[in-house]
Amino acid sequence: MKLEIEALDAAGYGVARNPQGKVVFVEGALGGELVEAEVLHSRARFDFARLTEVLRPSAARRAPRCPYFGSCGGCATQHVEARTQVAAKQRGLEENLARIGKLRPGSMLAPIYGDEWGYRTRARLSVRYVAAKGGALVGFRERRSTYVTDMNGCDVLPRQVAELIFPLRTLVGELSIRERLPQIEVAVGDEATVLVFRHLLPLTDGDKKLLEQFARSSGIHVWLQPRGPDSAQPFFPAESSLFYWLPEFGVRIGFGPTDFTQVNPGVNRVLVSRVVRLLDPQPGERVADLFCGLGNFSLPLATRGAQVIGFEGSAPLVKRARQNAADNRLVAQFEVLNLFERDLSAFGRFDKLLLDPPREGAINLVKSLPGAWPRRIVYVSCDPATLSRDAGVLVHTKGFRLEAAGVVNMFPHTAHVESIALFERD
Repeated sequence: MKLEIEALDAAGYGVARNPQGKVVFVEGALGGELVEAEVLHSRARFDFARLTEVLRPSAARRAPRCPYFGSCGGCATQHVEARTQVAAKQRGLEENLARIGKLRPGSMLAPIYGDEWGYRTRARLSVRYVAAKGGALVGFRERRSTYVTDMNGCDVLPRQVAELIFPLRTLVGELSIRERLPQIEVAVGDEATVLVFRHLLPLTDGDKKLLEQFARSSGIHVWLQPRGPDSAQPFFPAESSLFYWLPEFGVRIGFGPTDFTQVNPGVNRVLVSRVVRLLDPQPGERVADLFCGLGNFSLPLATRGAQVIGFEGSAPLVKRARQNAADNRLVAQFEVLNLFERDLSAFGRFDKLLLDPPREGAINLVKSLPGAWPRRIVYVSCDPATLSRDAGVLVHTKGFRLEAAGVVNMFPHTAHVESIALFERD
């Protein structure tokens, strides 16, 4: 069918209506285009379709840089000019706030941009040995599939990692456990790059020799993970550590290759700066950083003289945060607390809160907040829908105002939307 595309949604689909008025999401189409499309899946209220031909292209359309775009599931919007990608995400955030939270921000924050290529310092590469393909495949999964993309490079990974995809395919094909090695985790720090090999069978001496040779020739640090994430240990070199700097605050954050960190270090530095400015911690104030991880926000906040307490459900991350505070000679307290089940009442009154929850949001936490405090909340979200839901409770039940909100382009060329919101109450 021929369709006039009305807009680009945050997930990278063109939005149109068929002649009967039914909404159609067209993969690969852009707002303002006239296209031909084929319906793949039909639902009661909308259809999903794939683009077959562009009859009238948008000025925002561009040629994808990556030769694997379209088959690889790692990116969704390389065919869209970068500013248009972010505008769609910003529009999606506003629509979620209006539809789910029944809210409109007092102002929209300027989007946070960063490099759109070579930015992804955290990744999980799938591995599969396929004799029919001539050996091992290493890379991201194919779009809408569990198969691994047949790829030899990647433009969103740092160059030193992207250049290793083909050598990794060769290496895996030579290992005795090649059919029992499901993934390779990538973690890039400021001075080292780690690859964590997840192996389901013990390595032979020959396997270990091959891995050591690979580490020596590439300059990469090789870690081994025989079981869950906590089992990851350095293999070669024997001493291996990762860190990144937040230079505006003079803070160095140490982390392990399986710890959670933001994937885009340049954007993370700008995000941390904005969070500190919006929260504006002052000496004498008590500030809680909820879902604090290893101290990415807590430690920069602590440099401003406030009493900062970070709360996190993962004991290993709290241990790492405490060590980071000590290494940076900063006074900050970190506590293990299941924030999905318990509130903050046992820890006294807080003037300001920072919320950075996982995708499911923090609905029970915001419902438990007392009427007397805090007076300011900065909420960093990786899901506009749960942010909007929680924002509705904060504004309509807890007496806050949604002063400002905006998007953070942490994942260029993908449908992932990171956002930030500021709440105030008298």
